[in-house]
Amino acid sequence: MPVAFCFVTVLAGVATVEAGQRYELSQRASEIDAAAQEHPELGFVFSDPKTGKPADIEHAIVDTRVPSKRRLVIWLMAYSPELFDRLAGYGLHGIQVHYANRWFGTVPPEVRDAGGVLGPIRLEAATGEDYSPLVSIPKPDGMKERARQFLRWLQKENPQGRWGQFLTNDQSDLRWDKVIMAGSSHGSTTAARFSMHQSVDRVVMFCGPRDNTETWQGGRSATPPHRFFGFTHVLDKGWQEDHYCRSWQLLKLNQCGDVVNVEKSSPPYENTRRLITDCDLKGNVRQAHSGVVPKQSAFRNDAGTFRHEAVWKYLFLHPIEKIGEAVSPDTDCEMKP
Repeated sequence: MPVAFCFVTVLAGVATVEAGQRYELSQRASEIDAAAQEHPELGFVFSDPKTGKPADIEHAIVDTRVPSKRRLVIWLMAYSPELFDRLAGYGLHGIQVHYANRWFGTVPPEVRDAGGVLGPIRLEAATGEDYSPLVSIPKPDGMKERARQFLRWLQKENPQGRWGQFLTNDQSDLRWDKVIMAGSSHGSTTAARFSMHQSVDRVVMFCGPRDNTETWQGGRSATPPHRFFGFTHVLDKGWQEDHYCRSWQLLKLNQCGDVVNVEKSSPPYENTRRLITDCDLKGNVRQAHSGVVPKQSAFRNDAGTFRHEAVWKYLFLHPIEKIGEAVSPDTDCEMKP
């Protein structure tokens, strides 16, 4: 059995609860929910097979010294301290859950790229419901249930953080109208797919979404276009092959403003939902994909400070009701899968 542990860091010295504190909490998903299972066929296990270190650690953050926005960010990618630092500073609650998301490399390319394959798998991984014959991900191992169980644990372990506000009264589900789905690359694509299925407050998509062989991005969406926000670098392969412009147009984000280069604009970036950067990569084109995400490898100014602090804040906090002017679809964007 996995060894139970819990990390709680309080970074406020002797400050009282009334004065507010910053809380960082971590726990293994396998300790939170006894129904959680491993799925080695999907590369989804509780311990690293090489080192034996726990692989199912989930993270959370809240700073009760900051006026609360009463919104929960669910991050669908590897934990980033830099991102979570900023979420707490914005007055947001943040969690990163361990769910069955490593299936991509297990699907043969000829099947994976056939069209109509990835969307159902993503939805099954997010919901734990049967949407694809190619995977079998039960409810306890989907993102939804992992998030619910984590919030229940957090409410018990850290009542000062008021995590229960994001659960229904009977704790059977999340209050999705208070949830911001966010991720990068693979994670942003799943965040987008899930948010078309489930209405949420906002979707933040770093370097995504992709799935360029599919058309699910153009289907019916429970979350309207003006609640989706995207940010990418123009030298990212996703732009070179029209993946991003295609997904953004299928999501109807052109109804909410033009593509805006943040290096030539300033907040509120014409109230658009489509943000790009062409900042100088100093020859490191490989950084184009991940450099837009708040983490150590993010783009920096000459002084060494993070370049896109204002962009990150915009993505998570820009008022939903402020929407840019609609523009026609980009005819230079290849729309066929």
